[in-house]
Amino acid sequence: MAARSAPSCHLRLEWVYGYRGHQCRNNLYYTAAKEIVYFVAGVGVVYSPREHRQKFYRGHSDDIISLALHPERVLVATGQVGKEPYICVWDSYTVQTISILKDVHTHGIACLAFDLDGQRLVSVGLDSKNAVCVWDWKRGKMLSMAPGHTDRIFDISWDLYQPNKLVSCGVKHIKFWSLCGNALTPKRGVFGKTGDLQTILCLACARDELTYSGALNGDIYVWKGINLIRTIQGAHTAGIFSMNACEEGFATGGRDGCIRLWDLTFKPITVIDLRETDQGYKGLSVRSVCWRGDHILVGTQDSEIFEIVVHERNKPFLIMQGHCEGELWALAIHPTKPLAVTGSDDRSVRIWSLVDHALIARCNMEEPIRCAAVNVDGIHLALGMKDGSFTVLRVRDMTEVVHIKDRKEAIHELKYSPDGTYLAVGCNDSSVDIYGVAQRYKKFGECVGSLSFITHLDWSSDSRYLQTNDGNGKRLFYRMPGGKEVTNKDEIKGVHWASWTCVSGLEVNGIWPKYSDINDINSVDGNYIGQVLVTADDYGIIKLFRYPCLRKGAKFKKYIGHSAHVTNVRWSHDYQWVISIGGADHSVFQWKFITERKLKDTLHIAPQESLADSNSDESDSDLSDVPELDSEIEQETQLTYRRQVYKEDLPQLKEQCKEKQKSGTSKRREWAPGNSIRLHFVHGYRGYDCRSNLFYTQIGEIVYHVAAVGVIYNRQQNTQRFYLGHDDDILCLALHPLKDYVATGQVGRDPSIHIWDTETIKPLSILKGYHQYGVCAVDFSADGKRLASVGIDDGHTIVLWDWKKGEKLSIARGSKDKIFVVKMNPYVPDKLITAGIKHMKFWRRAGGGLIGRKGYIGTLGKNDTMMCAVYGWTEEMAFSGTSTGDVCIWRDVFLVKTVKAHDGPVFSMHALEKGFVTGGKDGVVALWDDSFERCLKTYAIKRAALAPGSKGLLLEDNPSIRAISLGHGHILVGTKNGEILEVDKSGPVTLLVQGHMEGEVWGLATHPYLPICATVSDDKTLRIWDLSPSHCMLAVRKLKKGGRCCCFSPDGKALAVGLNDGSFLMANADTLEDLVSFHHRKDIISDIRFSPGSGKYLAVASHDSFIDIYNVMSSKRVGICKGATSYITHIDWDIRGKLLQVNTGAKEQLFFEAPRGKKQTIPSVEVEKIGWASWTSVLGLCCEGIWPVIGEVTDVTASCLTSDKMILATGDDLGFVKLFRYPAKGKFGKFKRYVAHSTHVTNVRWTYDDSMLVTLGGADMSLMVWTNEMEGYREKRPCDSEESDIDSEEDGGYDSDVTRENEISYTIRALSTNIRPMFGIKPHLQQKEPSVDERGSRPPVSRAPPQPEKLQTNNVGKKKRPIEDLVLELVFGYRGRDCRNNVHYLNDGDDIIYHAASVGILHNVATGTQSFYQEHNDDILCLTVNQHPRFINIVATGQVGDSADMSATAPSIHIWDAMNKQTLSILRCYHSKGVCSVSFSATGKLLLSVGLDPEHTITIWRWQEGAKIASRAGHNQRIFVAEFRPDSDSQFVSVGVKHVKFWTLAGRALLSKKGLLSTLEDARMQTMLAVAFGAVPSVEMSVCGKITYCVELWPELTMGLCLPCTPPCETDLL
Repeated sequence: MAARSAPSCHLRLEWVYGYRGHQCRNNLYYTAAKEIVYFVAGVGVVYSPREHRQKFYRGHSDDIISLALHPERVLVATGQVGKEPYICVWDSYTVQTISILKDVHTHGIACLAFDLDGQRLVSVGLDSKNAVCVWDWKRGKMLSMAPGHTDRIFDISWDLYQPNKLVSCGVKHIKFWSLCGNALTPKRGVFGKTGDLQTILCLACARDELTYSGALNGDIYVWKGINLIRTIQGAHTAGIFSMNACEEGFATGGRDGCIRLWDLTFKPITVIDLRETDQGYKGLSVRSVCWRGDHILVGTQDSEIFEIVVHERNKPFLIMQGHCEGELWALAIHPTKPLAVTGSDDRSVRIWSLVDHALIARCNMEEPIRCAAVNVDGIHLALGMKDGSFTVLRVRDMTEVVHIKDRKEAIHELKYSPDGTYLAVGCNDSSVDIYGVAQRYKKFGECVGSLSFITHLDWSSDSRYLQTNDGNGKRLFYRMPGGKEVTNKDEIKGVHWASWTCVSGLEVNGIWPKYSDINDINSVDGNYIGQVLVTADDYGIIKLFRYPCLRKGAKFKKYIGHSAHVTNVRWSHDYQWVISIGGADHSVFQWKFITERKLKDTLHIAPQESLADSNSDESDSDLSDVPELDSEIEQETQLTYRRQVYKEDLPQLKEQCKEKQKSGTSKRREWAPGNSIRLHFVHGYRGYDCRSNLFYTQIGEIVYHVAAVGVIYNRQQNTQRFYLGHDDDILCLALHPLKDYVATGQVGRDPSIHIWDTETIKPLSILKGYHQYGVCAVDFSADGKRLASVGIDDGHTIVLWDWKKGEKLSIARGSKDKIFVVKMNPYVPDKLITAGIKHMKFWRRAGGGLIGRKGYIGTLGKNDTMMCAVYGWTEEMAFSGTSTGDVCIWRDVFLVKTVKAHDGPVFSMHALEKGFVTGGKDGVVALWDDSFERCLKTYAIKRAALAPGSKGLLLEDNPSIRAISLGHGHILVGTKNGEILEVDKSGPVTLLVQGHMEGEVWGLATHPYLPICATVSDDKTLRIWDLSPSHCMLAVRKLKKGGRCCCFSPDGKALAVGLNDGSFLMANADTLEDLVSFHHRKDIISDIRFSPGSGKYLAVASHDSFIDIYNVMSSKRVGICKGATSYITHIDWDIRGKLLQVNTGAKEQLFFEAPRGKKQTIPSVEVEKIGWASWTSVLGLCCEGIWPVIGEVTDVTASCLTSDKMILATGDDLGFVKLFRYPAKGKFGKFKRYVAHSTHVTNVRWTYDDSMLVTLGGADMSLMVWTNEMEGYREKRPCDSEESDIDSEEDGGYDSDVTRENEISYTIRALSTNIRPMFGIKPHLQQKEPSVDERGSRPPVSRAPPQPEKLQTNNVGKKKRPIEDLVLELVFGYRGRDCRNNVHYLNDGDDIIYHAASVGILHNVATGTQSFYQEHNDDILCLTVNQHPRFINIVATGQVGDSADMSATAPSIHIWDAMNKQTLSILRCYHSKGVCSVSFSATGKLLLSVGLDPEHTITIWRWQEGAKIASRAGHNQRIFVAEFRPDSDSQFVSVGVKHVKFWTLAGRALLSKKGLLSTLEDARMQTMLAVAFGAVPSVEMSVCGKITYCVELWPELTMGLCLPCTPPCETDLL
């Protein structure tokens, strides 16, 4: 039973034998400290030859395949393989991670290189396009990316003598890259006649644009610029794998086993043939060389590392050896000495000394070796071979004793018996043979019980029994030596086994995860003395379990290092070490075993950081030692914030439904109503699943959130202001240290975090793109510049942001269980903690990643669930509150002590200058001193403590406290029940805000003549709210069951409430005491209504599909309405009280006569004419238009008509409140819509005088009060409604030019066949990749065609007369047919700049001369000039291009100097097809571009750095112009086909508002062609030109006036 906790001992990696020489090159270097750095399997190794010591870097999760050394030779970058491979930059001295670069490459990282000053790193991926990526590695940020080549790239290097130039080489190509802006542009090397086109394996750059490269045939090719100028033939006799440049010259190493040294001009100095030296052998192949001074390091294909001293070149010193290619399976331990024996598919058997860390003997066999065993006396070594034979050698001199072949299939396991007399040999043909040792290995017996191959064997201590495991996971027993199977279990019971290496059996049940197949654990070895078990599996993980280990899914400690499968693992003879061997990585790892007592001494050495923690996450079995989760926390972890439909999906859904509509919109649709509503007050606070989401702002207002609204509450004036930027539930809130900005995170498919200002309520930045489903925790750093956030996706991703720029700085996977809180260290901005279910982790930033270490609990406590956490008064101290009521105190990552603070979970904590305040489920607020030594004061939240003038009522004593904040002499407390209270330091409690508790809210009724309303909810309460200025809860009553509906009687004295068990009651509306109750139905009562007038009858609708009619006076049921086929959703009376209108869940509209309940059929035309006392129905002709285009996906749940029968308000499942004109006939009526509720709006009601609309949110439990603003009443404020979604057809305006331009599809030169051969040598006609047609039917291997013969004459300066170059002198023409705003004056009108074809033209007016910018490779479509004085004559031009794959043919924007035609920056964009508009911002630093892609993407760039700041789909129709406001860097306007949009840049997000047509006579949305800005500073004016000959002025967002203007239509405005 002890297997419930992981063992308390520990393994530490002590030595790794091996070096990765296969499939890798250039991976061996000297560091500045003269240590040697290389890698093997998944471990980076730093070896000190002087001290014969190894250090390990273990931040990778899979095989490392590439390595680069920083120019200062301390930092190392390594890249790995894997589905999501990453690059680690680490310090070779401390072996700690400095930076992690991830989320760009797939499959693996093939090459890496640092630039000259070490600021940038280039990487090449193993994906199909072999992507090349340039990083600012310190910030973890990608600067540029481009597809590298269609085939493998083998080497890449920065040109150390020219900035921003790189060279890459690989299969049949070499490419020369230049980096400008964010664009990497390649030019292919021209082989010409000088050399054959072939695969280049390595390269080095030299001065004067020279590049030396090593080819597959052993030649060295020398390049100048992009042309091959000479070859050095026969430098090696076979492929040159490695080239290393140093101060003295170059070293090359090849497959021929030679090292050659060359001087700086590549004249040979000397040659060293390793095959001829005393350590050499036939077939030695060099994979890596490193030359420093007089030492040369050589790495070979067969995993050896040599060090050569130049003047003793024939005596290379062997530093490291390992097995060569082929799987490594055989491992045996010497019984008396510290020796290990390994044998591999490379046919060698090797003996290693565990003390000296060295190879002491090696012998080559005829066949691949699959298993090994040493006899008890240590004299004989038996080896099982792959061909079915086995060989026995003498250990002393490796001479053969005997070779026996009795089987055809591989021998997978063999073992000597403990008394040394027998050898058991297990074969893959499922038999075990027994041989006698003394009888020269004569066969004694055979065991044949298995049906599958034999995997493991163990002898009993008395050598009388053998147990086997086979491939089916069966465990069988045999009697020795005859081999008869033992079937009687009792005979085996008492047997003691000499060794335990079997993977199945009762004692090792616990090593298997609960649900797993039986073959992924390859090896086990039991240590009886230490009572531990070590296992090796297919995932490269070594685990330690307690032994015996009986229950499945036991806890363990895990260690990573091997990459793929670990094939075997064994304890050394004295249990000091564990030896493990890797199959594919053919490396041998030696781990030191550290027992419990030693552990305590080594604790002051911090545990080594690695990305996967050695105290594994997965090892939590049944949590048997973890206390039961608190019920509230349990509930909360069950919450999923998934939605069927996210608001982000609406545009796509609409598009899908548009086809259906085409038929439906034949009628002219009504305009949206003139009235609008404005959110006035919200009752509610989200406390049931959120914590620490309540704060005081700078000026003492209170900020919190409910539903999708951020609320700022002023307690003096009792008013609220709202941030309405979110469109779904807000789950978390954090306050900036200056208390003026707030960050809120929401639910969504791609959820966003908004940072907004509490004064202006404007968004400052919106962050999205890295979380899924929702954001559950946010926190600002102490300097306020950074923000940390945690998502609710499966990995609970943690992201660190620079929020002002909207950039992601770092990202990491948090934990598989829920994280409740993230806190940033106030002293060190790069550190943070996260706390959650069984989780406390300490993180530090490393470049683009975060490195986490689990809190080390030791013997002090249990692995508890943490609900809250804060930092203390130094950077090391942290405090966390647990679900059991303790406060844990941490120093660094170690738990120092725990203090009992509350009964039940501690939900909230707040750090003060001196001390702390905590709040818990027990409803107590406690103040503590600064070290949690003693509790200074406690406050209980009780009704008795309520201050006399307090608004509202406390529902229960000691409500669970979810949030605490201090300020302004008070303690602010938020409870699970949705209340916000203010506790005075002296004790009295004031209630500020309250709402319903957890459970959906459906029932809502407004009073017939007072501004009050009643609500009833699944939280089993009935509440009365005051809607007038006091905004408080007037009365509350607990019910025995939850309720779904309520209604006031017409005289306002009685209140009827329908409950969820089928009963209903009538209560006194003032005191809420029962008057009468009935229980006639079993199912929910869904609607309840008094008849109008005297209120004689009460109609009660239930989910049983019946409506009962009661006589109120006599309290008797007088009628039942039958005939509905589904549950009833809404009922309404007519004015006379004689007729009921009914809606059902099957979307039926039915009519019944009252009071008997007889069903009536009324033609739909007549329904309108009947006077209804109320209208809450959602069906019928009168409200056909309220159903949205996507009516199948979402339901309209409620509606309510104003008493003047003009405006119908509706609520739907997506959380929208909409206003329609009544009657809303015709499908898809126009509306105004408002977002504040998160998910479904369950009910809407106008007050008695239509002055307010009250809406209820179902799951968000909030009651929102909106004021109704009549038509014509307009405050100047940002309009929060959005006009309808579908543009009707009759919006006039047509012009043939515009239509033609809108439909032009640009042919892109890169896609069309190359009509003219593109093979000159003019500098800007770069070597293009050949197109598909040119390749024609050549074999696919020769990717690049040799060039057409006749062009090659002028490739390399031959002695003939060179062909003269053509120079462009004059261009006639200007592109005006489909471009606008593309002619500008420069230099006070001396010059004109414009474009034609793919040329930018500067035309001098006086002389008529032209000069040209010719770097574009396709048609230019737009041009703009930077107006800022800092950037004089800077021009941006955008061109067409094909898909947005960032290759050279992708659309791009060039920023260049008009006078000297220098390119300043190239921006490769994601706009497929082309760029149709560009505009500089006011400061000139930002550039705005619009694409021709179907979404017409709008992108904003910081053009000098080539960084994309923000991008968003612009509009579904063509955008003609987008321009920055002349005074702004954040606001711009876009105009185009039937739209004007006003945009704001917030951080990385683009927010847009549609222009609203004001109530000008017959204003219709037209196609806008141009935009200019007015000069009235106080009113933001923009002017748009449109098709029908007039100009419009738009102050702010609404159209002000229309001016006629000259026909036909203007496309340019000045």
